[in-house]
Amino acid sequence: MSKLIYVIRHCKAEGQEPEAPLTEQGKLQANQLADFFNKRPDRIISSPFIRAQQSVDPLASKWDMEIETDPRLAERVLSKENLSDWFEKLRITFEDLELTYPGGESSNKATQRIVSVIEELEDDTSTILATHGNLLSLLLMYIDPNYGFEDWNSLTNPDVFELNIANGKATIHRIWEK
Repeated sequence: MSKLIYVIRHCKAEGQEPEAPLTEQGKLQANQLADFFNKRPDRIISSPFIRAQQSVDPLASKWDMEIETDPRLAERVLSKENLSDWFEKLRITFEDLELTYPGGESSNKATQRIVSVIEELEDDTSTILATHGNLLSLLLMYIDPNYGFEDWNSLTNPDVFELNIANGKATIHRIWEK
C-alpha cells in the first residue's frame, strides 16, 4: 500500500489575494511544470485560489484531466489584520505551532488541513496537489521536523516536492530544479 503525491507550490503570481492570477512569467512557469511531469497522475487537486489552479492548468490540459479543487489546500491565513511585521510574526509560528493571530489560524490547524487531504487519498494512486508556500512548508515540517522557517523562506515559485507514503512511513524530497 503506497501513495505517490507531488506537492506543488504555485507559480509566480500578481498578488496574495485568492483571485490573484499568475504573472506572465508565472504562465511560462506553468507550462514548464507541464513539461516537467512525464507521467499522468490519477488526480490533480488544487487550492481554490486562482494562482494555484492556473499553475496546474497546462498540466491538466496536457492529459485532458479535470482539476478538482479542495478548500483545505488554500493558503493559511496568518491574520485578518494587516501585520506590518508579518515576516517576523510568521517566523514565530514555526516555533509556537498553536499561536494564533487575530482572525488567523495556527500552524497546527493549517497543518491538519493539508494532512487530512493526504490521508483521504486512496492507496496505490498518484496525485498532484497544487497549494501555497506556507501550507507546503508546514506539511514538510510535519513529515520532517528538521524543516522550518528558513526552508519556507527558500521555497521557489513554483516548487515541487515528491511525497511517498509506504507502509505508514512518509518521505519527502524536493524535485524541482531552480
